[in-house]
Amino acid sequence: MPSATTASARLEARISTDLHGLLKRAAELQGRTMTDFVVAAVQDAAQRAIEQAQVLRLSRADQECFAQALLEPPAAAPALKRALARRRTLLRDVSGEAQ
Repeated sequence: MPSATTASARLEARISTDLHGLLKRAAELQGRTMTDFVVAAVQDAAQRAIEQAQVLRLSRADQECFAQALLEPPAAAPALKRALARRRTLLRDVSGEAQ
């Protein structure tokens, strides 16, 4: 019986007898129960699927556009120039007060 802190859920699947035999043999080769083998394999596959979905994928054209933007960034917009000037002023005021 599971402890109060360990929740579990049941997963059932219908598989061919050939696949069942394959899983059983693989589990035996690893010295595991079939349940342990299947749970570990499914967990690994789920983790890989999630990791692959989180990887940023760009088309060749997008890669070239991104690289070009890094190599030759566009000119700063007026709002960005004002923000940077304001930042310089604020930092100068803060450093002047500390002295």
